[in-house]
Amino acid sequence: PNFAELKFREMAEHNELGRTGEDEAADYLAREGYHIIDRNWRSGHKELDIVCERDGVLVIAEAKTRRDARFIVLAADAYVRLNRIDLPVRFDIITVLGKNRQLNHIIDAFRSPVWYR
Repeated sequence: PNFAELKFREMAEHNELGRTGEDEAADYLAREGYHIIDRNWRSGHKELDIVCERDGVLVIAEAKTRRDARFIVLAADAYVRLNRIDLPVRFDIITVLGKNRQLNHIIDAFRSPVWYR
């Protein structure tokens, strides 16, 4: 295979790994009693991996740690406004690591500079 074919395969494997990690994170949250509202929500360039709710709190769960938090916050703000949601918002991160697919749920991983009720 040439360089372009190898790069394409590498990107396809990376994307599949990301989807698998998001699926595992969503399954974990559902088992923990979270109501999954949306997956891979997009508005323009804004994206949220998992939007869920539990105990009257809207939870924005990021299944990858590579993205800059401000993009997640901007996407969450757009989601809340477009869907007219009146709940407090919390940002969680779900990591899925290694061949054993070890899951780690970081609750309230970061605070938004935007004040949510």
